[in-house]
Amino acid sequence: MIYTENKVISRVRHKGYKLTPQRRKVISTIALSQEHLTPIAIYEKLQSQYPGIGLATVYRTLEILTDLGLVCMVHSEGNGKSYLLRRPTEHHHHLICSNCGTVIDFTNCSLHKLAQKLSQKTGFDINNHLLEFSGICPDCQASVKLPYPTKRMK
Repeated sequence: MIYTENKVISRVRHKGYKLTPQRRKVISTIALSQEHLTPIAIYEKLQSQYPGIGLATVYRTLEILTDLGLVCMVHSEGNGKSYLLRRPTEHHHHLICSNCGTVIDFTNCSLHKLAQKLSQKTGFDINNHLLEFSGICPDCQASVKLPYPTKRMK
């Protein structure tokens, strides 16, 4: 299950944030996307329809949505970030292509025992984790001759 645009708007309003027309458009753009979007991609999608929207508005809205746990943020190489509406009941992680930026979600994660061991060893009360793998996706492997051989993890 993915949050819907209406559920996100309701939650943002409930938490006391103003729902300006610009924020609604950012939320709508993310809600309509099936893939992770960078702030620049969101801005460019909105710029043609709403030339008055600013990039700062996009960033501020994404920060609010992230703080409220409504979007999933992916760290790409070079400090880039991309966003997708969160699946509230589905814990997931990411495979990220370091060539084209494609993000693929995966759900099977067996880190529970590791988290328990780390908690016992360090005294941390671990309440969440984030796992991201980076590499080269099959499309990029097929279409681009890389200047270096890729190393596979074993």
